[in-house]
Amino acid sequence: MTSESDLKLPGSTERTKINRLSNRSVAERDAMYSILDSAILCHIGYNENDQPFVLPYAFVRDGNRLLIHGSTGARFMRALAAGAPTCITVTCLDGLVVARSTFNSSMNYRSVVVLGVAEALEGDGKIAALDVISDGLIPGRTKEVRSSTKKEIAATTVLAISLDEASVKVRAAGVVDEPEDYDTGVWAGVIPLRLTASPALPDGQEAATLPIPESVKRFIENPKG
Repeated sequence: MTSESDLKLPGSTERTKINRLSNRSVAERDAMYSILDSAILCHIGYNENDQPFVLPYAFVRDGNRLLIHGSTGARFMRALAAGAPTCITVTCLDGLVVARSTFNSSMNYRSVVVLGVAEALEGDGKIAALDVISDGLIPGRTKEVRSSTKKEIAATTVLAISLDEASVKVRAAGVVDEPEDYDTGVWAGVIPLRLTASPALPDGQEAATLPIPESVKRFIENPKG
């Protein structure tokens, strides 16, 4: 079992070292974990017959790995389970930076890029991971619903991807303009952005008569972001 001291820091490999705007590179593992725990959606890339594909997937972090799940019938999931190299990106968009010129306009963001090969989980580890995924997306949800059937579990692929090779990049700043662009009468500033949740919409007449589950209420009040 890998100890905490053996875990690699973000940006510590040749492939994950950030060269462009390296001042935005973050080498703290806890910072990487915080970004991943603030997000729901990742984009997963792989190459098949010289054609790159990038697909959006929900994910959760489980220790020093990411977990994703999908249909066993999905070609994409089969390719990753068979060992296709992958690149996973996660981005939290925190704001639009509106400068005095379009050239200097930017975005505030927190991003993680993960490189590696996925591991297909089986048996008890797979079943446990499915619960981690469900509760990672909406905490407490597994206690409010029925358990998955053997057929449903068999129809689902669960993949784990190590965070050993990853990079973290963050911009959290205001406008950086050219000196000559100040005091020209052009407005500049930052438009903050964050994830919010709207009121839940019940499915059908029965759900409309039932109280909203606690897990859903908690998520609406404080979604990831």
